[in-house]
Amino acid sequence: MKVDLYERIWMWGVAVVLAGFFVSTAIAAYGSQIHPPSHIETIDPRTAITDPRMAPQGVSVDADGRVHVRVVGVTFAWLPAEATVPAATPITFHITAADVVHGFQIVGSNGQAMAIPGYISQFTTQFMTPGEYLVVCNEYCGVGHHMMAGKLIVVAKDSWQAPSASRSSEPESEEVEE
Repeated sequence: MKVDLYERIWMWGVAVVLAGFFVSTAIAAYGSQIHPPSHIETIDPRTAITDPRMAPQGVSVDADGRVHVRVVGVTFAWLPAEATVPAATPITFHITAADVVHGFQIVGSNGQAMAIPGYISQFTTQFMTPGEYLVVCNEYCGVGHHMMAGKLIVVAKDSWQAPSASRSSEPESEEVEE
């Protein structure tokens, strides 16, 4: 069977365009260090509130001085509803949900993460300006969603007092390989 010249040109053109799509996607994904997660920290949502990795909720300081805030999203509330942290200090937030998907957002900052039952989300940020920051749920979670708010109080570093019950070390994480 003879293939016409124009048909060959179209076949090769389509093949080149498809190859270009695949190559550009691969370069964008791997060149930008965007990889699917292979190690994810998981947690049983039924025991998220009492799990040692998330309890007690609130602010804690490691032996090496790192500040952590552990937050659990429950039905229309954040636990804790209020936390006080120092300004100009890296703060690591550990967030999970005990019931449904929530969106943890610190209004006026770059702090935002999804609170998904069964997983612990984590991000680190700094607050350079002392003040009060509103914490909201930005993912619809039910009829009381509009009431799901909390407060993050940022105080000057020299006037901040670390909580008395500090953690001795970072808890072991439970990793799952895919």
